[in-house]
Amino acid sequence: MDGRRRGVAIAWSAIGLVVLGLVAVFLWSVLQPQAEPAAQPTPSASVSTTPTPTPTPTPTPTGHPANTEEYDLGALPALDVFAVIPELPLDDDPDGETASLSARPLGEGAPVFADPEGEPVAALARELPFEGTVVPVVEREEHWVKVLLVGRQSTPSQGDARQVAGWLRMADVELSANAARVEVDLGDRTIDIVTPDGAERVATDFASGTTATPTPLGRSFIMLTRAVPELAYTAGLPIVYLSAQSPTLDGFDGQSVAVTAFHYHDVRSGPISNGCIRLGGEAIARLAELPAGTPVYIHE
Repeated sequence: MDGRRRGVAIAWSAIGLVVLGLVAVFLWSVLQPQAEPAAQPTPSASVSTTPTPTPTPTPTPTGHPANTEEYDLGALPALDVFAVIPELPLDDDPDGETASLSARPLGEGAPVFADPEGEPVAALARELPFEGTVVPVVEREEHWVKVLLVGRQSTPSQGDARQVAGWLRMADVELSANAARVEVDLGDRTIDIVTPDGAERVATDFASGTTATPTPLGRSFIMLTRAVPELAYTAGLPIVYLSAQSPTLDGFDGQSVAVTAFHYHDVRSGPISNGCIRLGGEAIARLAELPAGTPVYIHE
């Protein structure tokens, strides 16, 4: 193998080995309402002739200061689904709301920061073979956005493989609105697509991970949607790959990644998979309509 990318042809062949659920996305390469402003109290009549002082409003914080430095993206670790970058922080609010925005790097890519006041720790390209470049914004400031990312801080055997996050400079990205999210309830066995118009139930049962290979919890996002006819068990339907990877598997079937996905399978009820969520055709088709960067919340 030439590094972790042998080329797309070898990748599609290797991923064909993936069966039974985790679809370890070696990915074919080895693949809220905001609170209303507090109402101003109605002033009471006063017998005093001294005017009541008006407090000075607290200014809205702009967040971290701007960073206008230029960086050599080629000198930074490339951030993609295969990346393991210890400097990347874990998502510190896995059940938190997002900003209903997606971000994508401009130009050739953007430096990624663990701390807006530090140096970049990675580079996120605008284009990647297995995508992951359209990312959900979880916090927005004047000069920065905090986003969820692909890749891992560590493999499970060496540390914590939960969802990672990072900061991008506003000057380096374009933003687009995305108010949809997917809610997966492992206890009730339901999946809903939630938008400002309400919740659309797309599944009332599904298969998920076992105790040994559980479906990762918390928030992640749709990284890539792609049909892979070579995987017969998918019946030619799209696979909706997530940014989340297995909390227990470093890789799958000899490969270096263990990505979670929604995919079709004939056997699709109960905790039986390697972490992936197996669904019927209608549910998969509906989820496949969602754009990359759509947040996905998985709860017990």
